[in-house]
Amino acid sequence: MTVPNVLLSGIVGSTAYGLAHEGSDIDRLGLFASPTESLLGLHTPKESHVTTAPDRTLHEAAKWCRLALGGNPTAMELVWLPDELYEVRTPLGDELIGIRTSFLCAKRVRDAYLGYATQQFRRLEARGDRSFCADTSKRTAKHARHLKRLCHQGLELYTTGRITLRVENPEEYHAFGERVAADPSAAGPVLGHYESAFDDSRTALPDRPDEAAVEAWLRRVRAHFYRPAPV
Repeated sequence: MTVPNVLLSGIVGSTAYGLAHEGSDIDRLGLFASPTESLLGLHTPKESHVTTAPDRTLHEAAKWCRLALGGNPTAMELVWLPDELYEVRTPLGDELIGIRTSFLCAKRVRDAYLGYATQQFRRLEARGDRSFCADTSKRTAKHARHLKRLCHQGLELYTTGRITLRVENPEEYHAFGERVAADPSAAGPVLGHYESAFDDSRTALPDRPDEAAVEAWLRRVRAHFYRPAPV
């Protein structure tokens, strides 16, 4: 997949979390800018390009901003990566990293991270009869690891205004995944613990994101990639 005007791209997912194992997929996420004039006609260009083998997702700049303003955990990873995991990093991409806290607000972060974790829990509940094959057991363990990670990272972001993508103790997450693969109900107390922790914690985030800063960045992107056709 060749997509022009990539502003920021890097390796996300289990590699970024420190949870990858032999055979894990390498997931890439990035954002690009459509030529500004292509946004002005009847038919606007695709907002996302997704491929597998390799696994890569690229969102158009405006779509990525909307996802991030909504607290989307997957989108937010892109601007909190360790430096060594970025594969494309342009000046406009650096500017975006510089305003990453502008996308945050307390309610959306709480709702998004706990919401995604709850989705993982529902998947685990659906497998509560334990009558599944080894491959399904592996997927169950993976869902459990991501439930715990989403809860932990969401609470960190909610209380400190920052995300540490690489987990501190990967073995703890792998062990949790194995416990839940053996008994999916084991995930319930963990989700309940983090729901209470959100309720009991003081947030470092504002009530509303700074949409003016986001809008200003996006307008700089549009100005940079505006090439009017000759008259």
